[in-house]
Amino acid sequence: MKPKILFIDDEINSLKAISAILEKSGFEVITAKTAEEGIGKLHNITPNCILLDYRLPGMNGIEMLKWLKEKNYHIPIVILTAFGTIEKAVEAMKLEAFHYLVKPVDPDLLIDVIKEAATKHTIPLDYSSYEKKFPEIIGRSKAIREVFYIIEMVAKSNANVLITGESGTGKELIARAIYKHSLRKNKPFVVVDCTTIPENLLESELFGYEKGAFTGATEKKKGLIELANGGPLFLDEIGELPLNLQKKFLRFLQEKEIQRLGSLNKIKVDVRIISATNQDLERAVKEGAFREDLYWRLNVVRIHLPPLRERKEDIPLLVQHFLNKYAKENNKPIPNLEPEVMDALMSYDWPGNIRELAHVIERAVVLSPSGIISIKHLPRRIKEKSGWEERRRFYEITI
Repeated sequence: MKPKILFIDDEINSLKAISAILEKSGFEVITAKTAEEGIGKLHNITPNCILLDYRLPGMNGIEMLKWLKEKNYHIPIVILTAFGTIEKAVEAMKLEAFHYLVKPVDPDLLIDVIKEAATKHTIPLDYSSYEKKFPEIIGRSKAIREVFYIIEMVAKSNANVLITGESGTGKELIARAIYKHSLRKNKPFVVVDCTTIPENLLESELFGYEKGAFTGATEKKKGLIELANGGPLFLDEIGELPLNLQKKFLRFLQEKEIQRLGSLNKIKVDVRIISATNQDLERAVKEGAFREDLYWRLNVVRIHLPPLRERKEDIPLLVQHFLNKYAKENNKPIPNLEPEVMDALMSYDWPGNIRELAHVIERAVVLSPSGIISIKHLPRRIKEKSGWEERRRFYEITI
């Protein structure tokens, strides 16, 4: 089956010429002359990609992009723009457009971009191979399967990756999976936790220093960036990077070189940046707490990890994984769960995400002496959420 491209452009000549190029390259092209007409066609087709001109009568390309985002259409959008509207292309990228192309379009570039976009939307249906490749990432939900797919797509590239999600969703696990399947897997995986290194030491830890650079610098020391040379540098909680350091870090990303504190010499480094945050960096940019230019440098490929409450179908798999893990660690047989225990676990919203679930299962394994985990082995907050406490009190009153 040919990949479907919905092409929206009000210029007849452009519509005909670009459609011909795409059809010659094996795509099925559905055309529309306005955004409104294109939206109407989305009711009957699911394209692999939308090629969207910015200048349209009525609703323009940016407005349609916003509409698609609001309606949760997960279709890659490629924006076409004239030279004088480059700033609109930048706006489109901020709205998570897949790419933008400047008219007149280079045919080879057009085909390459559309192929990549269409492939991105054609996610394989068989995920068993992903489970074998990424055994440390537990889950079969649609959200996690999409994460598997993105990891495989980006792992062997050199693109910087930004992993977002609430605390406890497993962001470092994703970073290590990218590393494990990358071409840099034989180099060091260096971790920088931006929340644990004091601000006054972070610069010297990242960039290193020469002997005598400051009081207490009795010998030279390589920084973490230099130590990661050839491999990835994982910046955990990048949103905590102090504003005064962000400019220097941006310069390192742009120039691929660093200077140790107290040195005039520049050192070339080849480092891939994988960063993670539980913050809303776009809001931080608007509030002036995070540099916009640095944000776009880090956010080349974004992987968002949904909270556990949005992927509850993965809870049984995660529970079994943690039962096996903690039974082995505590020299116990793998326990069984009473049916109401799983009901309670599925009813709870897990504000601490997978980390909280792991702690709850470890606690239950330790507290269960008989190899059976019952509702009494769960924390009160989970029993209350499931309504078990109310049912127990009612039962005690009635008898």
